[in-house]
Amino acid sequence: MFKTGYLRTAAASPKLLVANTKANTDRIIACIKEAAENKAAVVLFPELAITSYTCADLFYQEQLYRKNLEGLKLIIDASGSTDSVVIVGFYLRLNTSLYNCAAVIQHGKLLGIVPKMFLPNSREFYEGRWFASGIRTARKIRSIRLFGKDVPFGHILFDDHESGVTFGVEICQDLWMPVTPSSLLCLNGADIIFNPSASDETVGKADYRRQLVHQQSAQNICGYVYCSAGVHESTTDLVYSGHQIISEYGTKIAENERFERNSTITYGDIDFERIKFEKSLDHDLEECADAYSDSSDYIHVETDPLVLLDNSDKLIRHFEQNPFVPSDAVTVDERCEEVFKIQTAGLAKRIEHVHAKTVVVGISGGLDSTLALLVCVEAFKLLGRDMSGIIAVTMPGFGTTGKTYTNALTIMKLLGTTVREVPIGDAVMQHFAAIGHNPEVHDVTYENCQARERTQILMDIANETGGLVIGTGDLSESALGWSTYNGDHMSMYAVNVSVPKTLVKFVVGWVADHKISEASKDDPYSADDITLAATLHDIMDTPISPELLPPDSSGNIVQKTEERVGPYILHDFFLFYTMRYGMRPEKLFYIACQTFEGMFDRSFVKKWLREFYRRFFMQQYKRSCIPDGPKVGTVTLSPRGDWRMPSDADSSEWLAEVDSL
Repeated sequence: MFKTGYLRTAAASPKLLVANTKANTDRIIACIKEAAENKAAVVLFPELAITSYTCADLFYQEQLYRKNLEGLKLIIDASGSTDSVVIVGFYLRLNTSLYNCAAVIQHGKLLGIVPKMFLPNSREFYEGRWFASGIRTARKIRSIRLFGKDVPFGHILFDDHESGVTFGVEICQDLWMPVTPSSLLCLNGADIIFNPSASDETVGKADYRRQLVHQQSAQNICGYVYCSAGVHESTTDLVYSGHQIISEYGTKIAENERFERNSTITYGDIDFERIKFEKSLDHDLEECADAYSDSSDYIHVETDPLVLLDNSDKLIRHFEQNPFVPSDAVTVDERCEEVFKIQTAGLAKRIEHVHAKTVVVGISGGLDSTLALLVCVEAFKLLGRDMSGIIAVTMPGFGTTGKTYTNALTIMKLLGTTVREVPIGDAVMQHFAAIGHNPEVHDVTYENCQARERTQILMDIANETGGLVIGTGDLSESALGWSTYNGDHMSMYAVNVSVPKTLVKFVVGWVADHKISEASKDDPYSADDITLAATLHDIMDTPISPELLPPDSSGNIVQKTEERVGPYILHDFFLFYTMRYGMRPEKLFYIACQTFEGMFDRSFVKKWLREFYRRFFMQQYKRSCIPDGPKVGTVTLSPRGDWRMPSDADSSEWLAEVDSL
């Protein structure tokens, strides 16, 4: 059993009664118990939850104030029987002023009190009528006496030294400021921010609030848990919805349905290891902290160890099986369009810079070379050049099938390129004879001789025509080293180099369904857009193969890449979480098994996870000298950019951990 690096948070909006602290306290305690049973490490309640937010001038009443503190004491005592940290809103009198505060509680102890720094006091809000800002007070007072004990007060960072997690609190309006308390908390070490809030609903406000939470978690590289007051607040002038949002580094982890009539709890599993990984990559955070924050302003309070999820727990959060491809169709189209434009812009610039007369691209009838050809065509359209300057070369070999050969010729001709057909069989056989290789032995030499012959042909045609050889290999192939060194591994500009295999298909589909199918009769994309779109869809349905081994007796593809190296949907999943999250093998296996449950069994996932690490380490030498190519997403393996790895790094530690699973 191992700790997964996930921390379950809970945002709870109880069904409150305005000014009824007893009923509210009972419901808060019930929610605490429910959240603890569901292994929530921290449970967050709304702003002023013990009294409700909308008590107005009743806040001045001694009866409400005392009952508010009695409710807080009951919650503190009740927390002793659970392991969850509780963050609940109440108000506190210091000297002659009232302060809107959040109490942070664990194991029957009041760990600290955080006052609200910025008070909304315009339009529908007039909070300054009752409460004082905590800004100046937090500078003067660092602890208060409450319930017979000294309690830290002000700017507080709560540290769990066992897990390494640090969290902080800001309250409602604090988030809406140009410079937020949470930004400063994060600069001083906070990994997760909790916001007890009472934000009313007006048209469009929920969308803005959602964007605000996600943006704050993104730019501060943190988890963010937001919990607002619900519909049972006073509706004299305003309506509240109980909005609950849990975000991690700009990504929605969980969100509730607003306007629920009963108590609601929203759970979200935050990957605090991922947050620390991202922070370690961004060295500017230290510089920013030095420039804009004084660490001496902050009090550090040690918590007891937080409840962490282990590998016997089922994660609540959802992982996409294909993390490179968005789950909704509209976003997929937007992503594909953006990728295609980046590829095209990169190639157009390179063509102009080197004054290339032509571009040369080898066309196999497979997905990667098809996308590369489409990028060439679009770049030529941008530059106002005739398509005859695109020299599309098909090079039939020992494994070429009738289907891929026909599809290659079809798209080359319909797009108006200069078509060249250069069979490689005789040249490769001559090479076999020269090096003494038996052509009946279908080994790696048999395969790689063909790949290198094709690359030589492309390079020589480019020399002959003053052109650039356009690489077709994709990001997934680069990660696995699935290319022939100095064969298809090499080109003069690699347009697909940071497009993963699972995304290539979608980009080709987008071109077929939008750029081509939506072209007008007056301005067609090709000589026959209907046939071209249909051929592209047929290519999308063709098994992935390098076609270096002879087809079967029926002329069908024998050499299917995914049978050799494993499913690309798995390898792209492994690649994404290794690169973007820095995820260790044990944890990656844990989330992969949950994500692909019912599709692949554990032994299958383990087999290909091991192969992923083996190839990823072993094949780095190929990536160390790959050609230029445009970065299109957050994951890329360029040795000049995002990934610099020794070519002889040892994979033993990674493989040993996989073997132990």
